[in-house]
Amino acid sequence: MNLKNKCYVLFAGAIFQSVAWHAQADATVSKNTLKKVQQIYGTQASQNVAKWNDLLLELAGQDIQEQLSKVNDFFNRQKFVDDIVHWNKEDYWATPIEFIASGGGDCEDFSIAKYFSMRALGVPASKLRLMYVKALEYNMAHMVLAYYEQPNVVPLVLDNINKNILPANQRGDLQPVYSFNGEGLWAAKEQGRGKQLQNGGNNSLWKDLTSRMNLEKNNEE
Repeated sequence: MNLKNKCYVLFAGAIFQSVAWHAQADATVSKNTLKKVQQIYGTQASQNVAKWNDLLLELAGQDIQEQLSKVNDFFNRQKFVDDIVHWNKEDYWATPIEFIASGGGDCEDFSIAKYFSMRALGVPASKLRLMYVKALEYNMAHMVLAYYEQPNVVPLVLDNINKNILPANQRGDLQPVYSFNGEGLWAAKEQGRGKQLQNGGNNSLWKDLTSRMNLEKNNEE
């Protein structure tokens, strides 16, 4: 999907919903969930989801830089696969469990999985943004995760193309377009947080994603 269409998708649909993944207890994937993953995707997929769960438990309470680094590295080992090939859909935002269990995904899936992993580790949504950018070298739309240590500072960029975590002002290959999380939508810029456009974005993909995550959570019981 081109950048223009992705922009349209972000504004078309229903109001943002946030997911309450912010406590260590929520980082635990139940045995029931692992069993369901095994039934649908196979034994290796279940083991991979368990490794993600183990990572979150290991990182709980650790330094934020360690958390960012290990979460970024964990997901960057995943395989890149276009949605049309992987899910037979033009655009599909996988849950972290779907992304890991299915063995791959596109740039949105990498960024979303990192976002919810950091939320599970207790990082506030206010410090995290899913950011649409233009990858200039490839002339295509791309998504990364931005981490803001403090408001109105240059964020760190977690990316599956350049796997090094770097400040946004050192990523001249990326041209910011806009950013969002469960709390709002912002016009992006190279430095700082940008201008907030609204408290909630009109994003049917986000609503569908968070609905499936809630179903995964409810099915653990």
